[in-house]
Amino acid sequence: MSYKVMTESIISIQSVMWLFLATFMIHDFEEIIFVEYWMKRNYPKMSNKIPGPARKLVKNMSEVTSAQFAVAVCLEFIVFVPVTYLAVEHQNYIFFIGFNALLFIHVFTHLGQSIFLKSYTPGVVTALFVTLPYSIYLFNRMVSEGLVSFKEVLIYAPVGLVLLPLVMLGHKLGKMVIRD
Repeated sequence: MSYKVMTESIISIQSVMWLFLATFMIHDFEEIIFVEYWMKRNYPKMSNKIPGPARKLVKNMSEVTSAQFAVAVCLEFIVFVPVTYLAVEHQNYIFFIGFNALLFIHVFTHLGQSIFLKSYTPGVVTALFVTLPYSIYLFNRMVSEGLVSFKEVLIYAPVGLVLLPLVMLGHKLGKMVIRD
């Protein structure tokens, strides 16, 4: 029995889709745990390397506590649960694919940050070793099992951008709810 046939018979596509929530949380746990300490330690020496357009965003992130960051993650997770449910139980894939596509692209922002800064950045390890393989496997399985076509994945991917205002709202709420 080939590896592909064996994994597809052992792990249902529904289980693979539900693993999105675990993948997201594992990645975000790394960010939650390290972001505050890492920023306090590294922001002063990296602030002059940051290109102009990104300076304000990075400055704001340098002031975020781990608890405030966790509020944004919690808000995202609350949205991801029903989106995953709709995908698994009702074959409504548009937001599920969009959010997973955004998570996939997010891997490369972490990688780019680490390369640019020539150092570890919070989230890069799980992005490369958890999120990236999961995303590739998820999309491959969904296409190979005929749930969506590769063209549909590309068409649905930009829908993930609706998540960006939610992330910004989450960070704003985090600063409002958990004050220094």
